[in-house]
Formats: sequence, C-alpha cells, structure tokens
Amino acid sequence: MLVNGKKNKDVSATLLAQDSNVTSYSNNTNKAWKGDLNLIAFDEIEIKNRLLNLHQPCYVLRDQGRIGIANQGKFYFPDNNRSGLVETLMVALALPPQQLGDRSFLNFHGVKYAYAAGAMAGGIASAELVIALGKAGILASFGAAGLVPSRIEAAIHQIQQALPQGPYAFNLIHSPSEEALERQAIDLYLKHGVRTVEASAFLGLTPHIVYYRAAGLNLNALGQIEINNKVIAKISRSEVATKFLQPAPTKILKQLVEQQLITELQATLAEKVPMADDITVEADSGGHTDNRPLVCLLPSILALRDEMQRQYRYNRQVRIGAAGGIGTPESALAAFMMGASYVVTGSINQSCVEAGTSVHTKNLLAKAAMADVIMAPCADMFEMGVKVQLLKLGNFFPMRAQKLYDLYKNYNSIDEIPLEERQKLEQQVFGRNLEAIWEDTVKFFSERDPEQIVRANDNPKRKMALIFRWYLGLSSRWSSSGEKGREMDYQIWCGPAIGAFNEWVKGSYLAEPNARRVVDVAYHIMNGAAYLYRLQSLKLQGLQLPENYRYYRPMPLIY
Repeated sequence: MLVNGKKNKDVSATLLAQDSNVTSYSNNTNKAWKGDLNLIAFDEIEIKNRLLNLHQPCYVLRDQGRIGIANQGKFYFPDNNRSGLVETLMVALALPPQQLGDRSFLNFHGVKYAYAAGAMAGGIASAELVIALGKAGILASFGAAGLVPSRIEAAIHQIQQALPQGPYAFNLIHSPSEEALERQAIDLYLKHGVRTVEASAFLGLTPHIVYYRAAGLNLNALGQIEINNKVIAKISRSEVATKFLQPAPTKILKQLVEQQLITELQATLAEKVPMADDITVEADSGGHTDNRPLVCLLPSILALRDEMQRQYRYNRQVRIGAAGGIGTPESALAAFMMGASYVVTGSINQSCVEAGTSVHTKNLLAKAAMADVIMAPCADMFEMGVKVQLLKLGNFFPMRAQKLYDLYKNYNSIDEIPLEERQKLEQQVFGRNLEAIWEDTVKFFSERDPEQIVRANDNPKRKMALIFRWYLGLSSRWSSSGEKGREMDYQIWCGPAIGAFNEWVKGSYLAEPNARRVVDVAYHIMNGAAYLYRLQSLKLQGLQLPENYRYYRPMPLIY
C-alpha cells in the first residue's frame, strides 16, 4: 500500500550513513531495547509503515549489524555484558497530527485538527464543502462574500441542519463600496446564531463587526466573561492586526449602546477582550492579498501579538494562524515550526469536488503550476485600485480587467472613451452594448444595494465604475456556474499554493480533480506534516534516510 510496485527488500544497510554522531549517541545512552524481535522491520515497505505509524513512538535499533525500526518495546539499562543486545540508536516520540499546532484551537472550536478551510467568496467555499469538513471535525468557513442575503440565509439553514453542533464558520468580508451587504450579513448571523465569523479584507474596524463581537458577550455564574460570538480575523498587515488584537473602540461601542443594539454591560465587557480570538496571517494567497512571504510576515505578527498581550494581559491569548501558500505537508509543517497555532488552506480546496466551482474551472486548477498566477483589479474595491490574485492559465480575464481599470483612471465617463475603444469593449469584453449593461446593473443593485444607483445617477465616473464592475463581478460567477461561451472570461481566484499542491500529488489519486475531496486533502496535509516532523527529528539525531522515505505521498482513504 505504501510503496507501490517496489519489492519488499532489506534496506537496513543503506538506512544509516557512516555517521560518527550516531555511534556517539548509541554509546552514550547505554540503553538497550527489549521486545519481540519480530516487531523490528528491516525491509523497505515495513520500515515505511513503522515511520508512518505516527500514533506510536519510533525506535531506530541496531541488531547484529542491521538497522531496523520498531514502534513497540521498551528501554532498559543492561549490565556490562552487552553481547547479543538490540541497541537503541535513537527515538522519535509519537506525534499524531492532532498534536500539531495549538491545543487550545482544538478545544475552543471543537475540532480535530489545527487546520481550517478558509472562505472563498461567492459560495466557492460552499455549504457542501463546509459540511463535509465539519462532519470530519474540521473547521471551514462558508464563502458568503458577494452573495445576497437570501443566498446566505439559505446556506445558514443548510449548514446548521447538517451540523447542529458545528464546527462551521461564515465569512464576513469588509465591503466599503457596499456597506449594506456587510450590515445585512451581520444581522443574519445574529438572527440565526452563527457563532463563528471569519472577518476578511478589513482595512479597519467597522460598527458591524464590533456589533457582532459585543452582542455575544456576557458573564457566567462565576463572573467570568463568556465569548459567544467568535471572530477569526484574516489579515496581511500589522496595522490591521493591531486593531483586532485590541479591544473594540470605545467610540463605536458608545454608538452601539445609543442605538440600543448592545447593552452597557456588553460595551464594558468588550473593552476587556480583544476583537478577535484568532488572527490568520494571510501571506501570498488567492484573491485579496499583499503577496507577502509567510516566513517574514508570520514572525512579525507573532511578535506583535506578544506585545499586545503584555499590554492588555488578556485571560486568553489570541492565537495566530497561517494562510497563503499552504498547499503541501512541507508548507504546513513550516508554518507550525514558525509558531502558527493553526493553518488555513484556500486555493487548493477550490479544485475539490465539494467546491462551488465549475468542472472547467477545476480542470484548469488541476493543471496549474506555481507561476500560473497574476494580479488583476477586483470588483468589490475596483475604484480603490485594489487587486486580487488569479489564475492566468486558459483565460483572458486578467488582461481585460486591467484594461477596464486603465480606462477608469484615464476617463471621467463612458462618453469620454473614444468610440473605437468603446466598440472593442462592447464586442470583446461585454458582448453587448453598454446601455444594456447599465440597465442590468440598475436591476442588480436595486435588489442588492439601491444606494449605489442613487450615488451614480449624478456621478458619470461612478456610473462607469459600476458598469465595469458588472463584468468583474459576473466573471467570477461564470467561473463558478460554468457559463458556456464565457470560458475565456472566467475569474478564478488562486495563489501559487495550487501549483505546489499539483506538483505534490502528481502520480497519486489526488491528481485527478474528480478524486479531490476536501477531507482527504486536509488529512494528508496534516498527516504528511506530522510524518515529515518525525523524519526531521530522526535526521537531527543522525539518521540518514534513502530518498524514497523523505516524501509523503497521499494514498486513498478508506471511509
């Protein structure tokens, strides 16, 4: 099962290099191993099995000149007569994947692993995806960003029915251009008792996220603060992290009290707890990203967290997780070794069966390499020039989106655009005349956020932005629904993690999109990270492993 197509041969002669450190270690311990000799593996397949048995310790032993590995047995200190003994060269302790990360993350969210699937907007992180992971005891966040309230409410009912005890979360995206959507999402979460929110793309704190946090605070029978509305803040900048590491601003709390949305007691309690329970450090990721390297960003936010903890002395320290570029066991282990309390995946889940994306999109993602990504203007913060990271393989969307932003910068209205340029837009990008696009835009925002149309009626540049956003917004929906004839316009959010993932699973059952299930992906990343940690532990003690042992390859799970 573990080494397909390879003979079950004795590899003990190549298991250890001639390393003086190993000899020294063995001589200094004076420990021997006692157990059934049949428990010691000397052949290739069984050695790999022993290494993969993460729930038991791993003993590297020398018996009559051969090096083998066992998971069972015990140490003892022999007398001076050492002839015929099985020497203990080194030991790696048991390390099931549940032990990676911060144990308090598991207890706080009621999950099995320090692993979460982050929200992907427009329902790409679908209800089916959240439910599949939730049933396996893994936290996932529904991609509520960009969806109308009725769609979000339907997802709440579906997920709560399937996961009455959780775990699950819902995304709350900061929407500076459509504030009504942010407010409506919070109203739904409070109405239906959604207890965990993943806040993303925030530039600063808004009354809506503060309202959600404070409305869930109370005192228990022991006089301790209970936090019923949990917040996981996804950030990529220290100035934003600081706002979530601090208590809610007094000014906003006073406004909420005056509006009778929270009580005086809740406002008082909100000044004693941080705005977030967990902060996800988002490095080079899909969608909204600053393209920052995790190895630089994560340590700086960890240091900031420690500084804030010294200042405020919270009863419970804010946990710091890692996202962006997490697509292999190696990257997950690197994040844990840098101090991450948990890891979050995104791009790689989008190619899975349960994701709310089309078959065409999943097939493209399964072919992507690490370099097949690009930055392009986004719909929700178009006027601000904010960009998102996308797949450039197999479509023209990134180039067309950039063209729209260049026109927006250079002209003050649709009428100012030269006729030739306008005709190209209508024929190559929109597929219809711009007057018809504006009519559709009015209908769209009349349901979603009527204030947008009111503000655009007397502002030609604003009107132009909304027309351009019609294309930017629909392109991601075309990718999800599989709109025929629009394949070259699909907007597919992803980061370089998808390329690393594809390289890792090449030749395995996960190479095929129709075999990629989010639970399998989560299990193999966490199990693989624990396996690689074991190898590193043994390597530091002097063990030299042949190349085929140094990689973790996913094998089909038995359900």
